[in-house]
Amino acid sequence: MAEKIKIALAGNPNVGKSTVFNALTGLKQHTGNWTGKTVGVFSGEYKHNNKCYEIVDVPGTYSLIPHSKEECVARDFLCFSESDKTLIVCDATSLERNLYFVYQILELNKETIVCVNLLDEAKKKGIEIDLQLLSYELGVTVVGATARENEGIYEVKNALEERNNKNIKRIKYQKEIEQSLEYIYPVLFKLDLKELDKRWLSLRLLDGDEEFFTGLKEYLGYDLRENDFINNAIEKSWKFLNDNGIDKEEFCELVAESLYVEATRVSDRVTLSKQKTNVTKDLKIDRFITGKYTSYLVLGFILFIVFYITIVGANIPSSLLMDFFTKSESALYIFLKNIGFSSFLNDMIIKGGYRVLGWVVSVMLPPMAIFFPLFTILEDLGVLPRITYVLDSKFQKAKTSGKQALTICMGFGCNCVGVTGARIIDSKRERLIAILTNSFTPCNGRFPAIIKLISIFFISVTTIGSEFFSAVFLSVVIVFSIAVTLFISNLLSKTILKGEKSHYILELPSYRKPQITKVITRSLINRTIFVLGRAAVVAFPAGIIIWLLLNCGNKIILESIVSVLSPIGFFLGLDGEILTSFILGIPANEIVLPIVLMIYSGSRELLSVESAEIISKILIENSWTIKTAICFIMFSVFHFPCATTLITIYKETKSIKWLLVSFVLPTALGVVICAILNQFFEFFEFVL
Repeated sequence: MAEKIKIALAGNPNVGKSTVFNALTGLKQHTGNWTGKTVGVFSGEYKHNNKCYEIVDVPGTYSLIPHSKEECVARDFLCFSESDKTLIVCDATSLERNLYFVYQILELNKETIVCVNLLDEAKKKGIEIDLQLLSYELGVTVVGATARENEGIYEVKNALEERNNKNIKRIKYQKEIEQSLEYIYPVLFKLDLKELDKRWLSLRLLDGDEEFFTGLKEYLGYDLRENDFINNAIEKSWKFLNDNGIDKEEFCELVAESLYVEATRVSDRVTLSKQKTNVTKDLKIDRFITGKYTSYLVLGFILFIVFYITIVGANIPSSLLMDFFTKSESALYIFLKNIGFSSFLNDMIIKGGYRVLGWVVSVMLPPMAIFFPLFTILEDLGVLPRITYVLDSKFQKAKTSGKQALTICMGFGCNCVGVTGARIIDSKRERLIAILTNSFTPCNGRFPAIIKLISIFFISVTTIGSEFFSAVFLSVVIVFSIAVTLFISNLLSKTILKGEKSHYILELPSYRKPQITKVITRSLINRTIFVLGRAAVVAFPAGIIIWLLLNCGNKIILESIVSVLSPIGFFLGLDGEILTSFILGIPANEIVLPIVLMIYSGSRELLSVESAEIISKILIENSWTIKTAICFIMFSVFHFPCATTLITIYKETKSIKWLLVSFVLPTALGVVICAILNQFFEFFEFVL
């Protein structure tokens, strides 16, 4: 059996670390282009010259002194795991910032290799790195790479294979700090510290990070601070530092300053720039995209383009899928009949479960298959971090995280993806706010009904460019939903989720050419298929339940529900049939409008009606007006999440309490908005 060598893969966010991981292992880990994308530890393996290597990709971090959950995970793994080597990935275009972290890693005194990535981007900006000189300055092997093009990966593998016994050059601090370490350093030699470097550990004992001590205790199996000799040594060190006018805050500042000074010195020495400025192109684009007056126009335009392409592109494949499921019903019916299924069971399975499943897949798959790749392209381009930057101040005023803007963008595709995406938010309070408000974001499942009603009641279906105007109307609805999300987030921050807003580093990565083939593959597998699979699991049994309600007991149960809900529906500018449809449509938002049409038509099975003229006729015959359409759209945006999202919320929060809040909050908001709109229309009609 080949020897397995364990490699810790580390680096700042946005340096292409996950791309290096994929290039080494061949795994298709998602390589998102925003800060904090990786929130867990991923591993993969590869073989090189008959040796087996395990690569562990830890979360991107700027420092071993953590300020977030991600950095805690990275710190604990890099400091306390028994990895054989550490591979640090750096950004060739921002070497100074990266070297601060490199020097912290070097203090661990483990075998280290530095990979300077993104050399292609550095070249475009007129930057050259003297890799040989950098290797001399650091005392470790340095390899250049362009991981996206697989350049330099073979050299990285060779470097990882070699024994790197170079003289690691660690920071020398000012003499008072160096002398203070001498009180602790000798005592540590008498203890079993496994592979921990004693000089580095002496520094950590002085800065006194409580989370560090928790990880240290788990690693050693005992609490180092319970040792009297250690405590006495720490007291002597602090007495010496205090006598020299250095308190704890200044101690931490002096340590950080020394690291920065050395990182700057080495970066300046090894970086050769052919141009006076190396970020001119990015800055020019950023002035437009993130400008004070242009940013919201750009954001609105991007939003419009994404939805316009999604609306236009989804029409034909949706119709084809619908035809396929409709035509396959008869063949499936015959098959089940031939194997002995009764007519009752056959109808329940085909006209109930299978038909609802077919409707969900037909309506849900094409928009997601278009939206998620577009979303991933924006991510790869570096546009999504700029959307976060533009909206960050708004979310900060609401005392929540600017990263919530990213979860909203994910929610446009599917709310359950937006809920899981909230993992990128470090603060538990702010993560909960993002989860509870994500259902305010209209997902792809709600778009078809909203667009149909917009085209019927606000735009003539024969109007040239009706898709264009539908996209405009839809964008207005979405902007309103974002405004409501900000308002409710602020309200939650002042009530049931009080707390101080967190701080995080928001880095704008360089603009990069997206890898279209990989983007499509990743978005279809990681997002579209994942979401569709969850929805399908819920849709089939829900279809059976709906069919049973319509075909058992002469529809008494259904009619009773409609009767009970009618007064509430009229108060909200809707009716009992519409509210019943929303309740029955909880498995998937896609089936709400078909259920409305089914109840109005008195049918005993879900109707597959795509013609806007037929839908318009059915709705108008049942007293629908512009008021009804507007209230329906608003309640569609603000009502309880679908079953798939509810399941995801529970999995993320592990709390019945927050699951109930996530159900009640949007529903209560939808009731209030629709009631206000209904009263407004009635007052307007009375005045006229």
